[in-house]
Amino acid sequence: MSASRVQIKQEAGFGALKGRGTGLNPANRFEAARRDAFDDGWDQAEEAVRPQTSLIRDATRSIIARNDSPDLSFETSINPYRGCEHGCIYCFARPSHAYLGLSAGLEFETNILFKPDAPKLLEKELSRPGYKPNVIVLGSNTDPYQPVERTLGLTRAILEVLERFNNPVAIVTKSALVLRDADILGRMAAKGLAKVHLSVTTLDADLARAMEPRAASPARRLAAIAGLVQAGIPAAVMASPMIPGLNDMELERILEAAAAAGAGSAYSIMLRLPHELGELFTEWLNKFLPERAGHVLSLIRQARAGALNDAQFHSRFQGSGPYAQLLRQRFSAAVKRLGLDEASSRLDISQFSVPGRALPSQQMSLF
Repeated sequence: MSASRVQIKQEAGFGALKGRGTGLNPANRFEAARRDAFDDGWDQAEEAVRPQTSLIRDATRSIIARNDSPDLSFETSINPYRGCEHGCIYCFARPSHAYLGLSAGLEFETNILFKPDAPKLLEKELSRPGYKPNVIVLGSNTDPYQPVERTLGLTRAILEVLERFNNPVAIVTKSALVLRDADILGRMAAKGLAKVHLSVTTLDADLARAMEPRAASPARRLAAIAGLVQAGIPAAVMASPMIPGLNDMELERILEAAAAAGAGSAYSIMLRLPHELGELFTEWLNKFLPERAGHVLSLIRQARAGALNDAQFHSRFQGSGPYAQLLRQRFSAAVKRLGLDEASSRLDISQFSVPGRALPSQQMSLF
């Protein structure tokens, strides 16, 4: 049954705040003491002051993150922000706030660390003699175009640096704000240096509002794909995460809508619920979709070897078992039918150059 046929309960109450993914702050896994929320029956959530977003300066001294995961198709990435105001209840990045001594719950959405020195640090790292050119992914953990980007502009400043160095970039976002930077991305794309991945989890506006309270609506994300393509920027759709029994029945429709908007490639991963996220997502299901919570959790366990999460390489993104296999087959068939082939827009690392520094061929010509 489609999620759009189910009435999503969105009344204020225990564990829910309007405009936020969750009102809970479960203890993170590094704390000795545990904080448990308690409902005293008075249900005063409507009277509670809405928590404001706090911006915290991140004094990091490096900006490019590197990984050697066999599950990822990239090695280098940049995240201008830690935490994300979009408030997506399923976000696998939520537990990373534990490393900051913060909760994966409401604190992940309201305590946003930003990296004001990111552009300078990036220019320094790209200028190093030992730097090996590679595609840099923006938004591998948290969204580079979350609401605070409108005022801070860190993502745009990073793109300006990457353009000067001709360093290719791939962006992952669920925000239409990416169109603001179509000028930079368009110039880079003309050289084969830029690509944008738009995450579309559902076409149901009500479900999206409940799951992703401060992200762009599905219609705006599809419009962003169309706008990017019109500007000459390759766009891909990420039908992710697929949540068994909740949005996975929309998989083909999402891919069809994205293809109609001009997307040239597609990706999809299964829902992941690491660490504190399992508790948060379970609470959210019981709050917004109580009549389906048990069924959804059962299907997740069927695709995760009996658990809510699987951290093993090679299976953590795709799941395992018959249910996950069927989902992979459906995705592959739809991609083939719709011509969503990722090989059509590979990015070029051969054009990288440090501004003001002569290329080896130019240096030889001096002798």
